[in-house]
Amino acid sequence: MEHHRYVGIEELTGIPRVAVVVDVMRAFTVAAWAFARGAERIVLAASEDEALALKESHPGWPALKDGAPAAGFDMVNSPGLIRAAELTGRTVVQKTTAGTVGALAVAGASLVLCAGFVVAGATARFLRAGRHGPVTFVVTGEQGRAAEDLACAEYIAHRIADDAADPAPYLRRAQASRAARDLAEGLRLGYRGVHPDDNALCLEADRCPFPMAARREGPLTVLRPAAVTAG
Repeated sequence: MEHHRYVGIEELTGIPRVAVVVDVMRAFTVAAWAFARGAERIVLAASEDEALALKESHPGWPALKDGAPAAGFDMVNSPGLIRAAELTGRTVVQKTTAGTVGALAVAGASLVLCAGFVVAGATARFLRAGRHGPVTFVVTGEQGRAAEDLACAEYIAHRIADDAADPAPYLRRAQASRAARDLAEGLRLGYRGVHPDDNALCLEADRCPFPMAARREGPLTVLRPAAVTAG
């Protein structure tokens, strides 16, 4: 296997050449579902104020954030809720606690991919086909110690080396994570912004056939689906 690095956001020193930013629960599972529901692109916002300002200056852009529904925001960071949205051709503004922060931290890299389990296989195929070499995996949750994000990063690394790698052991680790328990507890307590299917959707490996690449487009950092070639 290639000698990949696994770091938290705070551990980044300089800008890596190739970065895969992992947020399983729930930012990049939500992003993948937004694209599956027809979104053209996702603008990653650095703050809630920036997200609302982008929405105000572009009235057709819905905005979403972590936590409970909030004034000015159209959606919350829940795959179970966003899978019912009609987003064909739309630009979505996303601000989350970990995922968008991690992506913006490495936005200057030559290649930035954002991933969760739903796009893990496609992400690995993209990296293998492009022969991009060693990857810096940015484990966004829990200051780089999130079990679900690390498991997903290691699964992608395994898939780069072996396209037949089994996701099951990695999914079991993610299912036992604190984030998965917190989601289940939030549902039990009736928190708004949590859907009963969120855990299952975050732990569905390789559902989507596209990786997600973040690039600077003028002053914005924009996430889009990327094409995967054979390899």
